[in-house]
Amino acid sequence: MQRLHKTILAPSILAGDHADLRGSLAAIEKAGLEWVHLDIMDGHFVPNLTFGPQMVKALRPLSRLFFDVHLMLNNPDKFVDPFIDAGADQITIHVEPRDYPIAETLAHIAERGCRRGIVLNPDTSADAARPFLAHCDIVLLMTVQPGFGGQSFRKDVLPKIETLSNWRAELGLNYRLEVDGGVDLSTAPSCISRGVDTLVAGTAFFKAENRTKFSEIITQTNN
Repeated sequence: MQRLHKTILAPSILAGDHADLRGSLAAIEKAGLEWVHLDIMDGHFVPNLTFGPQMVKALRPLSRLFFDVHLMLNNPDKFVDPFIDAGADQITIHVEPRDYPIAETLAHIAERGCRRGIVLNPDTSADAARPFLAHCDIVLLMTVQPGFGGQSFRKDVLPKIETLSNWRAELGLNYRLEVDGGVDLSTAPSCISRGVDTLVAGTAFFKAENRTKFSEIITQTNN
């Protein structure tokens, strides 16, 4: 399969040390990586609460990492500006909430000079993403039900990955294809072989005995 982008690993800081998030950023940089994934949960769209724009703003001066901000919110359109102002480099929004303007929100993110994308939960059909693909820099497929880290990878999402990868080629688009949930050394190759070029790993990265080696193995696969 032709590779459009180099493989990127984006460790989720949700799995880092919440008493030392500065140290968690430093650990990602020390492993030679360029991205960090920030999971923003509102306790409504998903059954967990995590970080807000103030945390992102506090972390921004501490790192040159690319801030990949994933909004798991019922009303993400009302929060994209605060997160862009806080220093997000990229914002992804879910297609599942039905009462907000997805296309308009994506357009607004781009107008603010920020990269943008959409997210699909494991049980959401790839068809839900198709109307927005031409307006995405990235498409994120959840390979666990979002809310909590440490869950097992759902293999039933693999055909959907192939579909989004095939559509990217058929439509002549250039979006990155990202997966999040249960990503480790055993599950990453199945994703990469199907066209994924961006992988979020939280628990597996921060619990790895050698984070640099872990990162190198994943990012060098199929590159």
